[in-house]
Amino acid sequence: MSTGKINVQTENIFPIIKKFLYSDHEIFLRELVSNAVDATQKLKTLTAIGEAKGDLGDIKVEVIINKEVKTLTIRDKGIGMTAEEIEKYITQIAFSGAEEFVNKYKDKTPETNAIIGHFGLGFYSGFMVAKKIEIFSLSHKEGSKAVRWECDGSPEYTLVDSDKTTRGTDIVLHIAEDSEEFLEQERIDHLLQKYCKFLPVEIKFGTKKEGEKDKEVEVDNVINNPSPAWTKKPADLNDEDYKAFYRELYPMNFEDPLFHIHLNVDYPFNLTGILYFPRIKKSFEIQKDKIQLYSNQVFVTDSVENIVPDFLSLLQGVIDSPDIPLNVSRSYLQSDSNVKKIAAHITKKVADKLEEIFKKDRADFESKWEDIKVFVQYGMLSEEKFYEKAQKFALLKNTEGVYSTLEEYAEKVKVAQTDKDNRVIYLYTTNIEEQHSFIETAKERGYDVIVFDSPIDSHYINQLEQKLGNTSFVRVDADVIDKIIKKEESQPSKLTEEEQNTLKPIVEETVPKEKFTVVFESLSEKDAPMLITKPEFMRRMKDMSAMGGGMAFYGSMPEMHNLVVNSNHPLISKILNEKDLDKKKQLTKQTADLAMLSQGLLKGEELTKFIKRSVDLID
Repeated sequence: MSTGKINVQTENIFPIIKKFLYSDHEIFLRELVSNAVDATQKLKTLTAIGEAKGDLGDIKVEVIINKEVKTLTIRDKGIGMTAEEIEKYITQIAFSGAEEFVNKYKDKTPETNAIIGHFGLGFYSGFMVAKKIEIFSLSHKEGSKAVRWECDGSPEYTLVDSDKTTRGTDIVLHIAEDSEEFLEQERIDHLLQKYCKFLPVEIKFGTKKEGEKDKEVEVDNVINNPSPAWTKKPADLNDEDYKAFYRELYPMNFEDPLFHIHLNVDYPFNLTGILYFPRIKKSFEIQKDKIQLYSNQVFVTDSVENIVPDFLSLLQGVIDSPDIPLNVSRSYLQSDSNVKKIAAHITKKVADKLEEIFKKDRADFESKWEDIKVFVQYGMLSEEKFYEKAQKFALLKNTEGVYSTLEEYAEKVKVAQTDKDNRVIYLYTTNIEEQHSFIETAKERGYDVIVFDSPIDSHYINQLEQKLGNTSFVRVDADVIDKIIKKEESQPSKLTEEEQNTLKPIVEETVPKEKFTVVFESLSEKDAPMLITKPEFMRRMKDMSAMGGGMAFYGSMPEMHNLVVNSNHPLISKILNEKDLDKKKQLTKQTADLAMLSQGLLKGEELTKFIKRSVDLID
């Protein structure tokens, strides 16, 4: 028997570990199972090169709960350790940075979590939940003696011979009273599924039965997939394999993804993974906990916002890189240079994949466009390098359902929709049904109208105006069409200024002054007698305010519209010349209500009165 003291300069190292090592104590299971897998992988390597003798046998890692004595055991049949190796790897190297660790974290809050790898403290994470830890180990080396190491959470430990007869290591955690949740089968099963689902060695999990000795426990159910799809070569997988893996990742998602990207990079860093494009709904929302980050098949985090670019969090799948630190401190991940390089590379790969699909089968790409449009637009808005590539395959759809790239559309409308000031006007609609009459008027002039109906289109339109140059986007109902695309000076009005001033107060009585501004325009006789328009600037600002940010001020402003009176329409002349004041007001109100009705603005009591008045006029 030997006794010793762990090489720590400060007596309170264990309380600090318990409080600050990780943000979630549950991480201990990932660390200990990962260590067991590492020990197994090392044995496989030594056996392959002839340095370890004998058969590997059953090398599965086992996790066993014993509720009777309140222990949780992580058992491997890997490389094992001698007494000297336990002294070296457990009591010395692990704490080579202990003093630095204590000095750095003793006065910190729990949010400033330490990280695995900086201090070699993975094994000691067990003390976050255990009041005592035992190690039973037998090295693979011929002639080795089995040993037992024990520590109760103080710097004191004991190291004695053991009667263990099987190669490998058992880590036995004597669970503390405040952590007995980790003796519940459902809890451990959930954590193994979360953190160890794709570790490269099979993991068994079970509970000790009554009367059964710990070392005799046989566990049969394997809870992980040691060879997930992303670890295989793309050439060895077909579409059904990718879909099957998607269902493994997201068993509650019953819709197949649109397509996938298999990442496989070995320079300038190592990176593998599979990203899936789900059908992104128009109700824009960043989907959290969708992309899972791994490091050598060890789960790191599924909260990737601010780690990968925001627009990539609309995707699903797995990213695995040994260059991603095994760390639960999100602030550390966000500042890590390797993580930033990986994020930039993935952005490029996603853009390249989309361009490849577009060029290979444009018809198929167009059929998927409505499902990926928000993703592409969001990427163009948030990442300049993504915009540079995406402008080649980003599509615009017109009211006829015809798709064009940005370059194609510019060519399509540059002649017909260039105004007298040499600006190209892109007309758009956000709702074909509600803005139908304005769309038809535009078509009569030979103009084309784009459909913009995604929740971030206001921001996207602003970006396109800046990028395209000498181009304006105007919603088709923002004004009368001949004012939106002004080709020449307006035709003269049939009403004098005095006549307009006479009629204007009567028109103003028909609509709420706080919501409508009455304006007279000299339009074609074929245009409607009155129109409701909404100025582009105010409408766009209000739309953008719904997305938050600095535009919130506009969201609190009342809805404002223009009631445009067509001074050249025969009905307006008839109203002006009507001698009966009551009939004049009735005709004016009816005409204004028709304009309101066409925009869906006539509701409630006003709609009821309009219907009754219409019946009276017909009679």
